[in-house]
Amino acid sequence: MQQDLITQARTWLAEDPDPETRDELAKLIDAEDLDALAARFAGTLQFGTAGLRGELGAGPMRMNRSVVIRAAAGLAAHLKAQGRTGGLVVIGYDARYKSADFARDTAAVMTGAGLRAAVLPRPLPTPVLAYAIRHLGAVAGVEVTASHNPPRDNGYKVYLGDGSQIVPPADGEIADAIAAVGPLADVDRPETGWEILGDEVLEAYLARTDAVLATGSPRTARTVYTAMHGVGTSVLTAAFARAGFPAPVLVTEQVEPDPAFPTVAFPNPEEPGAMDLAFATARRANPDLVIANDPDADRCAVAVPDATADGGWRMLRGDEVGALLAAHLVARGATGVFAESIVSSSLLGRIAEKAGNGYEETLTGFKWIARVDGLRYGYEEALGYCVDPDGVRDKDGITAALLVAELASGLKEQGRTLLDLLDDIAVEHGLHATDQLSVRVEDLSVIADSMRRLRDTPPTSLAGLAVTSAEDLSEGTEQLPPTDGLRYHLDGARVIVRPSGTEPKLKCYLEVVVPVASAGELPAARAKGAELLAGIKRDLSAAAGI
Repeated sequence: MQQDLITQARTWLAEDPDPETRDELAKLIDAEDLDALAARFAGTLQFGTAGLRGELGAGPMRMNRSVVIRAAAGLAAHLKAQGRTGGLVVIGYDARYKSADFARDTAAVMTGAGLRAAVLPRPLPTPVLAYAIRHLGAVAGVEVTASHNPPRDNGYKVYLGDGSQIVPPADGEIADAIAAVGPLADVDRPETGWEILGDEVLEAYLARTDAVLATGSPRTARTVYTAMHGVGTSVLTAAFARAGFPAPVLVTEQVEPDPAFPTVAFPNPEEPGAMDLAFATARRANPDLVIANDPDADRCAVAVPDATADGGWRMLRGDEVGALLAAHLVARGATGVFAESIVSSSLLGRIAEKAGNGYEETLTGFKWIARVDGLRYGYEEALGYCVDPDGVRDKDGITAALLVAELASGLKEQGRTLLDLLDDIAVEHGLHATDQLSVRVEDLSVIADSMRRLRDTPPTSLAGLAVTSAEDLSEGTEQLPPTDGLRYHLDGARVIVRPSGTEPKLKCYLEVVVPVASAGELPAARAKGAELLAGIKRDLSAAAGI
């Protein structure tokens, strides 16, 4: 076993093109660090519907140039098998460690395989890549990003020519093609031959962002903005300037791209402490809104002044922003299908139904939401919003920020706020209170054990509410393909439990609905909602053994 592991590592070392990971692996081999080697050679990073994502380092279980070259070669083989030889593959990347290298390797592999490759001119938001695919008539797109993962991670997101992320069966077919790739020496990687795009695509994207706003709408909302050390600053500020909004006050410590993410433990606006600098800036600048993007700017977080909150600012939940944007689009007369994933609040369905719009639930991820026929608006509770599906068939933190700023501006002209509109929505549709129980683990078996425990002994009640139905989503439903998840319907509540597709987390999504007859009942309804959510969280933790 020991010798097999050393031999495997030496074989990998011999074809690794990256001096950094070669040096890392050579030191582990020389030290005979079997635990570290075993972690890197315990299998291969699995290519799935999220593409690839993992920790940077040497070996097949890490993100590195060897893994990326194989992934690119497999994607190229798949495209050629689909008759796409000679087609264009457009490649974008963020500012993480190795992102530019992975983008360049992908371009080289595509060029060597007889496809045309074009690389975005610099690190740019993921939605610019998603837009560029259809704008340029590409047969596929690749975005090198790990989104909001920790600094040590990177990833590889694949889109097909419709501008949407891959779903089955394409993901499995590409995975098979990757597995069939032989020695890296046989993968042709010329030094030149691909195109580095200019700013024309970015300009076309920015021109498109104007389309999400209503002609002549108020543009007065003042914002504080943070890019969370990512790539959003230049694009968002350009979009706000084009639209005529006041220039956002920038969180100076987080303006520039920095792969070390020095001011945050996790570069995700939802994580505790990630918004502290933004709130400190807001207390000095006194804006109407705080807006944050995650590092690749496909997510949008919103915070509002709230005298009852610690520090005077409150982050809105993704479900709250999702409902606000839906209500705003309905008020503007938007028609079409409103869609969300199953883990998002059922409130969207009520808003869509009352407006006479279609409504669909999908599996988790914009790879599913973006494929809904007739989509006009889609959102997911994890701060993802698709407000211009004809332009970007993915979540887009730039256009979502514009639409939030437009909504806040209109309310400001009336002497009202986003919180006032949330109150109106609760009175009209009932208070939909949501929360999440999220457990990060070092050992993935903990997640599997919790899922098994819930399947073997499903809860019959949570917080005193009877479980009226329990669904094992791995079996699929009439509306949904199979996925690893559990859904419980309770009397006035709903719970979904699933492993995260991108992080080592077990995630539980909780919702309670409390009827509200008038604005005067809202404080009591919120208190009841919070009490029920706390009880569900407590009882679910016990049932799952977490």
